[in-house]
Amino acid sequence: MEAVLSKKTSRLFRHPTMVIGLFLCSIILMTIFVGGIISTHGPFEIDMGNRLQKSSSTHWFGTDQLGRDIFARIVYGAKITVGLGGLAILLSVFIGVPIGLLSGFIGGKIDSIFMRIIDGILSFPDVILAIAIAGILGPNLTNIIIAIVLVRWIVYARVVRGLVLAEKEKEYVLVSKVSYSSVFKTIRMHLLPQVMPDIIVMAAIDIGKVILLISALSYIGLGAQPPIPEWGAMLNEGRAYFQVIPSLMIYPGLAIMLTVLTFNLLGDGLKNHFDIRKGREYL
Repeated sequence: MEAVLSKKTSRLFRHPTMVIGLFLCSIILMTIFVGGIISTHGPFEIDMGNRLQKSSSTHWFGTDQLGRDIFARIVYGAKITVGLGGLAILLSVFIGVPIGLLSGFIGGKIDSIFMRIIDGILSFPDVILAIAIAGILGPNLTNIIIAIVLVRWIVYARVVRGLVLAEKEKEYVLVSKVSYSSVFKTIRMHLLPQVMPDIIVMAAIDIGKVILLISALSYIGLGAQPPIPEWGAMLNEGRAYFQVIPSLMIYPGLAIMLTVLTFNLLGDGLKNHFDIRKGREYL
């Protein structure tokens, strides 16, 4: 057993994208859990006497228009942006995967109903639909999570349904049916383990897209509201001062870019590790 685990682990670290992704991910996690401890200022601490300062030994990334420490706000914003991205993906998976499994395996009217709903929602671009839902619900972090989950669960349901349709005609599933196993037992013991690698890869890649969407919604005023230091909201606040002190937008922008790159690399590494078939698209 230990030899098998060791072989799988060594195989996982053979992929350069996976190694780089894990390294960057460790930096992000250290920033989230340790950054607040080493920061010398609070993210909401206002000091008008030191507003719009450049990087220094006192303020590592400088200060914003209210004298707040940019480094402290970047660290605090990491917890919000990355945390909300992970939460949105988890909720989307918990909703979309069971629906996809049941729809693909049972078929019939249930499948037809779910597919009509999914096709109807997918007829709209997901970004536009998320903006519309967030605009209707109102500008705050809870509502943008609701908007993103309502948009993203459909993707998981559709992909999982397609995988189940391909798997349920195979011999091991037919044997399970002949042995009179219940629907839920067949799904839990046979189909779910088969689609799980694809779900993991999709989720890893999707976190980067969701983080971009959260930041975009906050940037246009539909997400985090001042003084919450979400990265997209920080970009919006620093826009008016870009020519005076570009770091107000550069540091949040770099944080978003680095995080999205990290999860894309992790997704690519996991795809290679699980030997996902070439040519499959993850939306």
